[in-house]
Amino acid sequence: MNVLDFVHAFFSDSAHWQGYDGIPQRFWEHVQYSLLALAVAAAIGLPVGLLTGHTGRGGNALALIANAARALPSFGLLVLAVLLIGFGLLPVMIPLVVLAVPPILVTTYEAVRSVDPSPVDAARGMGMRESRILFQVELPVALPLVLSGLRSAAIQIVSTATIAAYVSLGGLGRYIVDGLYQRDYEKVVGGATLVAVLALLTLAAFWAAGRLAVSPGVRRR
Repeated sequence: MNVLDFVHAFFSDSAHWQGYDGIPQRFWEHVQYSLLALAVAAAIGLPVGLLTGHTGRGGNALALIANAARALPSFGLLVLAVLLIGFGLLPVMIPLVVLAVPPILVTTYEAVRSVDPSPVDAARGMGMRESRILFQVELPVALPLVLSGLRSAAIQIVSTATIAAYVSLGGLGRYIVDGLYQRDYEKVVGGATLVAVLALLTLAAFWAAGRLAVSPGVRRR
């Protein structure tokens, strides 16, 4: 059997569409893990990136932290977190958040720093407060790049959240891990296909968010 045969066999089996191990349940679990990790990473990375980008301070430190975080192996962090904390959702969130914070942090910083200084100086000359300058002048222009950082982090999370299956949680990684253990390559290929589909849906969601949130003038530029 080739890969397409495995895919067809997996998705045509009605047993894979129902129950606690069904595709809808595993898909929703994977989405939940991914959304939670992205929300935590954004809560850390966006404020720091916006603040340092606005002030222009801390850029070298951000680059150093980001490079160090990217060098950490996700699976190694998962094992270490399980040894220190035990099984559960928290050990899974730690490597996913560590993986997602650097692209959000660095891209947000660079996005704000790349804004044309002329309107920023004009806003200061008009007496606008720094917070208003950041959110009403800089952020609308920087938003496309900020969204690209979030998109990159989301794709990495979706692809890596399969590690949840290694600590007895659910998600699409369950098919891959269980399939390898059982030598059921139909499951392995089906799970990998579902992860790829979710990644494509994530790209589509961020494309739609960009169309809705970014002003037409900024998009054209």
